[in-house]
Amino acid sequence: MYNYNYPPNFYFDGNNLRNYQNNNYHNDNLFNPYEGLIRGNLFKNIYDPYKNQKPYTIKPMNNQAKMLTDIDSLDFAIIDLNLYLDIYPDDKYAIDLFNKYRNEQNELLHTYQNEYGPILLNSDALNNIPWAWDNKPWPWEN
Repeated sequence: MYNYNYPPNFYFDGNNLRNYQNNNYHNDNLFNPYEGLIRGNLFKNIYDPYKNQKPYTIKPMNNQAKMLTDIDSLDFAIIDLNLYLDIYPDDKYAIDLFNKYRNEQNELLHTYQNEYGPILLNSDALNNIPWAWDNKPWPWEN
């Protein structure tokens, strides 16, 4: 039989991993989006660093690169939560967090595109003449 290695004080109720003590598993056991991005895993209880290596810290060179890192972090968290929700579709906290991160990412994308130009091919910033896709400077050129 497979050992699922649930953390101490936790149980699986058939749909979700629950804490016996406070029924609030997620608040304490998820990394924030940036920490999840650099570790490659949003869930603390299943994060297993390779040979105890420390995650690489991303050091953006300017505000544009910082915004891109924040967008990437939220994108990672959205994808990781999406995978979790494929298995546990009734987890209200995860659904709320997924939507919170999705809304934050949409706002950040809008702000980024207003300041620096399009980042996605479906951006409204591409409705301009001349074509704005290759506007400079790129984040690493500042």
